[in-house]
Amino acid sequence: MANGRQSGLSSTWTDIQSKVRYRLIVLTSLPIILTLVSLVFVTIYWNVSYTGKQLFMKVKADLSVANNTLDDVKLNQQKLLEHIRSSYDFQRYFTKLDQGDRTQNNAIAALLSQQKRNLNLDFVRLIRVSEAAADPNLRSMLIGGSLSMPISSLMVLNRSELLRVDARLAEKAQIPIIATDKASEPEQSIETRGLVSRTLLPIADSTGEVRWLLDGGILFNRNNHIVDQIRDLVYDADTLPKNSIGAVTIFLDNVRISTNVPLNFNLGANQDRGRALGSLVSDEVRQQVLEKGLIWVNRAFVFNDWFISAYSPITDIRGNRIGMIYTGFSERPFVLDYLYNIIELGTILLIVMLISGYLVYRAAASLLDPIERIHHVVKAVQQGHNIRIGELGLTQQNELVSLARQFDAMLDQLQQRNLQIQQAAEQLEMKVAERTESLQERTAELQRNVQLLNDTRAQLVTNEKLTALGELTAGIAHEINNPSAVILGNMELIKLELGDNVESVEEEINTVIEQVNRISAIIRNLLQYSRPGEFNAPLELAPVNPLLEQTIILARHSIQSKQLVINSELNATHSIQMNPSQLQQVLINLVINAAHASSEQGHIWIRSKDWRDAKGELGVQIEVEDSGKGMSDDLMRRIFDPFFTTRPEGTGLGLSLSYGLVGRIGGNIQVESSLGKGSKFTVSLYCSAKDSEVAHPYDGLQIKRPLSAKS
Repeated sequence: MANGRQSGLSSTWTDIQSKVRYRLIVLTSLPIILTLVSLVFVTIYWNVSYTGKQLFMKVKADLSVANNTLDDVKLNQQKLLEHIRSSYDFQRYFTKLDQGDRTQNNAIAALLSQQKRNLNLDFVRLIRVSEAAADPNLRSMLIGGSLSMPISSLMVLNRSELLRVDARLAEKAQIPIIATDKASEPEQSIETRGLVSRTLLPIADSTGEVRWLLDGGILFNRNNHIVDQIRDLVYDADTLPKNSIGAVTIFLDNVRISTNVPLNFNLGANQDRGRALGSLVSDEVRQQVLEKGLIWVNRAFVFNDWFISAYSPITDIRGNRIGMIYTGFSERPFVLDYLYNIIELGTILLIVMLISGYLVYRAAASLLDPIERIHHVVKAVQQGHNIRIGELGLTQQNELVSLARQFDAMLDQLQQRNLQIQQAAEQLEMKVAERTESLQERTAELQRNVQLLNDTRAQLVTNEKLTALGELTAGIAHEINNPSAVILGNMELIKLELGDNVESVEEEINTVIEQVNRISAIIRNLLQYSRPGEFNAPLELAPVNPLLEQTIILARHSIQSKQLVINSELNATHSIQMNPSQLQQVLINLVINAAHASSEQGHIWIRSKDWRDAKGELGVQIEVEDSGKGMSDDLMRRIFDPFFTTRPEGTGLGLSLSYGLVGRIGGNIQVESSLGKGSKFTVSLYCSAKDSEVAHPYDGLQIKRPLSAKS
């Protein structure tokens, strides 16, 4: 019974496949489904690619704002110290102190302590220039600086140095270090050093000589005001998705000493999350920023979650990297928004697919009922019934109505066989006339074939000559290549045996190796010229513009050595059948020849355009034009001769090989030149390569005068 059920299901599926109705529904719905699925994947790709780039660009811009804010901190310190220096009380106390009244020390200390609290500074003190010169940290600020202007810098102070400045700074600077994922194990449990933004403001005495300095600044350790100020500036309300966290951190080496990165990301927005002070940056970021001094922009593991992050190094006045500044925002809300968007898009597309499928089904039902009627009539006629399709109940412009009428007309024609036989006889006479005309065309074609055979016979004679030359060339190449290989091997052995002593003769050895390589290149070109059939390569249909752009890059050295200007006009749209490597060899030969023919700071024009020959066949023309010295008629007639060259270092095979390569695919090279005005080589190629053999490189060479005006 199970076999019977399976057989019934198989039969039902076969019926569904054979029904035009269901096949039409599938064929109509398939493009819609493929389009919608493609739209989903394209949308996903765009979101992943472009949204990620925008996030990295945003966080990099945020990092720039943070760096500028740090610079503003130093400028603000200078303004605060200048405010203290210009205050009435300070000037009054300092004047007495300068006059020798030592009792004013306590009054100035009390005033500076009050100003420190009022101006949110961590320390302010009055010191002598001699004291500053004795302090290594302050001495580094004074070196190269002018005592007439305030000097600001970031620096790292150890515990003893902090105690000398202010005892409370040493306590505030202590931060327990927390072991962090993605980071190395900490070497100490507590960070006792402090990162300080310090400013020295010179103060002149009554004689105008600078003997005193106002030393003030802030300690970044546990300083929440600066990082919160930067965060509020960069990540204002509605700049990030809901539940996204924007954070700013200042590092001392790889330790977070001031941050608003929360300890717990899972707490509610109104709960105190704490700050991840003492946690470490990942090893990957530390190596990139602290060790290499580079800006790092990417996804980063920050304490215990992934952030879109940007880090840049912080340096002291000596240029030493002492820490980092970080800006970033949590990645998870963006990922969730992205997933929600994909779900919404998928839901909309699913609804569209269902509605489209229903509409297609309804449309197919109204379309296929007349087709089923036509099918029944056809089967009845096959069984011998004399019936017609008749009216289908559709509009007169409907294609099915036209089909039904044609079918009924065909049935009527079957009843007029005698008339059809007569028409067939008339058609037979017409065919006889057509066959006679065809025989005449065949005769003309046979005459053309005879002429082609004669041409081919002449070509074979030429090929036999080239074959003999190829055998002779191969023997010479073999006899030359073997000594060349021995020379190269011995030169390398000499360099190896001489070791460090090779410097005295290294230039001569390299010259020998270069000349042997040149001999090998000449032999290869000679072989390719004399036996071109062995170097034939497969052809492919491809555009020429990318090949021209790559040719300009490959020939850049010859162009830059003379400071030549390349003007390219690549307007060709057709693709041609060619071998890219061989055509590029031709183009490089033409461009390098143009560079050699041009004077210093000359111009080279490279153009491509669509082309149609006299017979209307499509192709592409490539022009290489220079502003060089040009050529005479005699010189132009010899430039394609093998071994003819005007350059001492040339082989004379480049242009002859180029002409042969172009000619073998049915193309042609034309030359225009005028003395003192330059030369132009035009390569004409067909979209479909033609079987052609060029017996001599200069056969069929076209020379034009004068040279057309350069664009």
